[in-house]
Amino acid sequence: MTATEAGVFVHPKGLCESDEVGAGTRVWAFAHVLPGAKVGRDCNICDGAFVETGAALGDRVTVKNGTLVFSGVTCEDEVFLGPNVLFTNDFRPRAAIRKGPDELVATLVRRGATLGAGTVVVCGVEIGRYAFAAAGSVVTRDVAPHAFVAGNPARQKGWVCECGARLDEVLHCAECRRDYTVSPDGIGLAEIA
Repeated sequence: MTATEAGVFVHPKGLCESDEVGAGTRVWAFAHVLPGAKVGRDCNICDGAFVETGAALGDRVTVKNGTLVFSGVTCEDEVFLGPNVLFTNDFRPRAAIRKGPDELVATLVRRGATLGAGTVVVCGVEIGRYAFAAAGSVVTRDVAPHAFVAGNPARQKGWVCECGARLDEVLHCAECRRDYTVSPDGIGLAEIA
């Protein structure tokens, strides 16, 4: 694939080997997108990032410097992966045991979620829509939609708005004026229309 044919910008020192990259995506210096990785439209894959075969990124995903997105990881639209975010895909890795794609453990990051700098995501979790993991978090279990988590292991510390601001005790956003309620399934929040 050439950048001009696909409407994809690849820095002269970047490497994009996938033919499943959407128009408007930018792959910067020393970033590497392997064949078979799926990358949506208008993504930004920054210096030194790595997107492996079998990983999938939606539209408008930001992958900051040094982030590693391995096979089995799916990020929906508008996910933000801060610098040096690290995903795992195997609970019991051994150098002498080669595993195929069907033996890896999938991870799902839902639309609009943010993973702060240095976040580690242990495989097999789902991070809900618009959830926010603070820098340095180690995510070892599912994160509810709109939850704000921090620490090692990451624990819920509060709630965040779709705009990213912390919500107050009545689930109101002072910045954009949205109001939320606990979702009908009891997991996460839903915006009040």
